[in-house]
Amino acid sequence: MVPKYCFMLDKNSIHTSGDARRLAQKRLPWLVFDYIDGAAGEEYAEALNRQQLQRMQLQPRVLNNVEHRSLGVNVFGQKTHLPFGVSPIGMCNLSSPHADRWLATFAAKHNVPCGVSTAASSSLESMAEWSQGCAWFQLYFSGNEASSKALVDRADAAGYQTLILTVDVPEVGRRPRELRRGFKMPFKIGPSQFIDFALHPRWSLSTLRHGRPELGNFGGKYGEFERTASRAGADWSLLSRIRDWWKGNLVVKGVLSSDDALKLKSMGVDAVQVSSHGGRQLDSGPPPIDCLKRIREAVGADYPLFYDSGLRSGEDIVKAYASGADFVFLARPLLYAMAARGEQGLAELTSVLAHETSITLAQLGLTDINDVSDAVLVNAGDQ
Repeated sequence: MVPKYCFMLDKNSIHTSGDARRLAQKRLPWLVFDYIDGAAGEEYAEALNRQQLQRMQLQPRVLNNVEHRSLGVNVFGQKTHLPFGVSPIGMCNLSSPHADRWLATFAAKHNVPCGVSTAASSSLESMAEWSQGCAWFQLYFSGNEASSKALVDRADAAGYQTLILTVDVPEVGRRPRELRRGFKMPFKIGPSQFIDFALHPRWSLSTLRHGRPELGNFGGKYGEFERTASRAGADWSLLSRIRDWWKGNLVVKGVLSSDDALKLKSMGVDAVQVSSHGGRQLDSGPPPIDCLKRIREAVGADYPLFYDSGLRSGEDIVKAYASGADFVFLARPLLYAMAARGEQGLAELTSVLAHETSITLAQLGLTDINDVSDAVLVNAGDQ
């Protein structure tokens, strides 16, 4: 007879990104989960990108002595301890109070970049302090150039070395799941939201105790931020002016076109971040993992390319490096983990992802993440 304890499972453990998502869905109000988890339209683009990542095959190799492996990467002269960083996340503390701070301290511990959104829950100054210099400030052009310049100047005064300009939100994409829930910031509480919060007391009581999430870079003398405001006036001349304002590293995020990447390179942008905004903008857009390979071919081997969108495992991370990324960033999986188990959940999931990446290198006969190339992909030309 098999002992009963063999069938006992710890349903609260995080062994995959899927575990973190399942726990987050259980613990977050529907309003908040659908805001974090949702994408544009019918969510076809996000699913297609995941399918493309899943269908990519890696070629195992044997007898290469892979006992000692390295996951560190040089990013703008900074040697990271892990091959992934934190993508900018707006209103991050919706997942759990102090989420912004946890991400910043995670970045400091592992010496990885931590993107700080214009719409972060904590001020850019606080994030710079908590991250011990690992923070990169992400700018949404507000439509008001003077306001955007003021944010850039604040980032400079706070000691930021890298500015990320996000360019794929000329208008905020229509995300039906959050629209159906009536998601707004600040929250507008109606009967359905009241019931939602009442049915998720753990999140609601914690939020009441710590205070509702706010936008850390706005209010008072800094004015207000409207997340649905049009940014359609941004153009190449604006980019040129931002390049003049900012003397540090300039990254442009949200690029899926090889032609755009080449023009950005010619205008002195220091790196391009290939991203579909997690499928939250255009439901008919191409899978960004496919765009990454095409953009790498266009800009050449030495130009810095970063990547985010759809990464959920260590094997996914290796596939992104094999497709041309010099570094990758995560967002949703980290939010799931913090919603599920707080700072401990973040530590658990990031440890899982690092371990998976290391194991994948071993299976491929490699000892260094920097040695990953398209040679590890099966039928790379057909991917």
